[in-house]
Amino acid sequence: MQTLINEHFPDRLLKVEERGSSIIFHAHNGVMLIVEAVTNHVLRFRYTAKGYFSPDFSYAMDEDHRSGFSYFKIEEKDNCYELKTPKVTCVVLKDSLKVSLYDSLGNLLNEDEKGFHWEEDSQRGDNIVKMSKRSLNGEHYFGLGDKASNLNMRDHRFQNWGTDEYGFAKDRDPLYRNIPFYYGLHKEGCYGIFFDNTYRTFFDFAKERKNVTSFWAEGGEINYYFIAGSSLMNVAQRYTRLTGKPEMPPKWSLGYHQCKWSYSSEKEVMEIATKLRDLKIPSDAIYLDIDYMDGFRCFTWNKENFPDPKGMVKKLKDMGFKTVAIIDPGIKIDMDYWVCKEGFEKDYFCKHADGPLYKGKVWPGDCYFPDFTNPEVREWWTGLFKGLIEDVGLAGVWNDMNEPAIMDVPTKTFPLDIRHDFDGNPCSHRKAHNVYGMQMSRATYEGVKKSAFPNRPFIITRSTYSGGQRYSSVWTGDNIASWEHLWVANVQTQRLSISGFSFVGTDIGGFTEHPTMELFVRWMQLAVFHPLMRNHSSGDHGEQEPWSFGDEATDLVREAIELRYKLLPYHYTNFYQYVKDGKPMIRPLSFFDDKDPQTWYRQDEFVFGDHLLVCPVLGPDRQGRRLYVPKGKWYHFFTNEMIEGGKEVFLETPMNQIPVLVKAGAIIPMGPVSQYVESESHDQELHVYQGFESVDSMLYDDPGDGYNHKQGFYINRNFSVLPTDEKYRITQHKEGRMPSPFGEFTMVYHGFEKAPSSVDVDGEAYDAKIEMSENSFKFPVPEDFKEITLRWG
Repeated sequence: MQTLINEHFPDRLLKVEERGSSIIFHAHNGVMLIVEAVTNHVLRFRYTAKGYFSPDFSYAMDEDHRSGFSYFKIEEKDNCYELKTPKVTCVVLKDSLKVSLYDSLGNLLNEDEKGFHWEEDSQRGDNIVKMSKRSLNGEHYFGLGDKASNLNMRDHRFQNWGTDEYGFAKDRDPLYRNIPFYYGLHKEGCYGIFFDNTYRTFFDFAKERKNVTSFWAEGGEINYYFIAGSSLMNVAQRYTRLTGKPEMPPKWSLGYHQCKWSYSSEKEVMEIATKLRDLKIPSDAIYLDIDYMDGFRCFTWNKENFPDPKGMVKKLKDMGFKTVAIIDPGIKIDMDYWVCKEGFEKDYFCKHADGPLYKGKVWPGDCYFPDFTNPEVREWWTGLFKGLIEDVGLAGVWNDMNEPAIMDVPTKTFPLDIRHDFDGNPCSHRKAHNVYGMQMSRATYEGVKKSAFPNRPFIITRSTYSGGQRYSSVWTGDNIASWEHLWVANVQTQRLSISGFSFVGTDIGGFTEHPTMELFVRWMQLAVFHPLMRNHSSGDHGEQEPWSFGDEATDLVREAIELRYKLLPYHYTNFYQYVKDGKPMIRPLSFFDDKDPQTWYRQDEFVFGDHLLVCPVLGPDRQGRRLYVPKGKWYHFFTNEMIEGGKEVFLETPMNQIPVLVKAGAIIPMGPVSQYVESESHDQELHVYQGFESVDSMLYDDPGDGYNHKQGFYINRNFSVLPTDEKYRITQHKEGRMPSPFGEFTMVYHGFEKAPSSVDVDGEAYDAKIEMSENSFKFPVPEDFKEITLRWG
């Protein structure tokens, strides 16, 4: 973003207005700046060079949770204004409207370099709006969603413009999702910036100029939120609260999903389902790609290959499978096709600026496209799901091609003159493109939620915008069966998780081309720790079901998926923490301990939930690998070996394992292997890993579907470990009014040299019936215990 001759800047300050929790600065040349105290930690900045602001509207913001009472204490000085909340100080210079931001201790967090400036675009009648900030010494950057590049973004440039990139390469940009939010981290502190602008946006993290970070857009306003926090995790939670959190998903959606382009007949679908059960490979969902439709017409069935959809879905349900089907935005132009006829007659399809309906080519051929930014169109789309959900019995919907993607055109998408309603703020596709997929998944979510009631909806989408996590899970798109793409998958899921989208997964094994047996197994082992675990591939490149690589691979894949099902209580609790507190489910090491500079550069390792450290095997023929273990004590999940953190270690990686470590002091809930979620036994184990300081753990459960949990029908158990030299004490505090589905926990203790000499439960001596094994011992206790105390000596 070099300095151009027609760049313009704010003039000196003319006047200041106070308006509630906002301060409005007016410059002599008509530039206006609004600074709003959203909360004590979150400030909003809006700039305009037009002398007025456009209507204040955002698809990203969760309006139910956006507000938090705050205010500014204002002080005028000779050359600036100081605006203070209890947690953040904002300094605005009078001569330029440049901004500096400090924490409550006076540490500089962020400051403008050129600050706000703009370039006039007379052809479009809009401005290219720009913001440049100083990159502080040693500053590092994270976020921006699914960029297929290094996790630390310093010295890189990116753009957001939802793009269908089939078989995308490492470092390819832009990709499918549009998430204009990033973190800054340096020795004085950390922060987040959410640039809520839906035009094509750009971010330069000290690439063009080494001490400058910039972001800009091809229209609209510089409208950004500055989020302060004492840690990157604090910032992540505040961003997720700002843009919204999802509801609890149906528990089955955290199981294993089987998908392919394409299972093209009922016979083939039932064969896949039967083989999964025969081979005892746990699975909860089977997907139908576009070949289930009549000529790729959405909301229809190919009656030749799927003669009895309702009967097929019922048979799958009886076997423990949920059925998920794809729905694309393109509606085939055919006036004998009821969806097309309705949409045409109601004027719901996108048009060119001068009036004609837009026609684009996708799988059905020539198609019209609903304007999902029109609330009336979204309401219509919502009603279209009644047949698929209520009548046929589908449990979820998969939205694809919604960047929107168009075939056979160089731009891969709509012409920029296409008009959109934008919820009563009419605009061109330049402004609506990046939210098109989000608004489609929003309408789909509302439709499935309405028709599936009293069950919970499940949606998966390819394209979205910030805030889209309220409606849908995401997957990373059309990846490649390669070791490089396994690395990309690991980075993308971490990046999406810290960008608000924790319900994320990848096409296991790669969508295009065909993986080796080893690559497929290693990918499956990583996917155990992705919230969305879906095996999806293009059948053009060969079979990719769990049994497609021989008996040895089948056994290894089964073992990985069984571990997933054992850990479902931990997964579901992790999701609850995401829904309740906005915590990312997948956390890069820098988000686990941002005070340790060693974590700033690590990207292979991540922490899943509060207590599990995971590091995938990212290359062939690896019998071991090095990884950085964060500070503290950890236990090897498979061997119980204690490992001292704060350094790199080498761990062996036999074909049935990737490195998984457990934080000392943690309690990891685990269940038995089940073939699908609703068949799960209610026997539960609590695995206790010896710690040397107080550590908190959690176990959340509810019925797994429906909405009774919102009326308190759940159990949330909070465990605290309180170790001393003489005893090891665990306390439990329970919340919620759901009866426990089981009467006992099996307590499994790891890392203790020997069994205790006595056990007390709730202050009374307890006959523990201890069973010993190598490096561990176990015994049952009543599930409603309040305190367990082990003593030695």
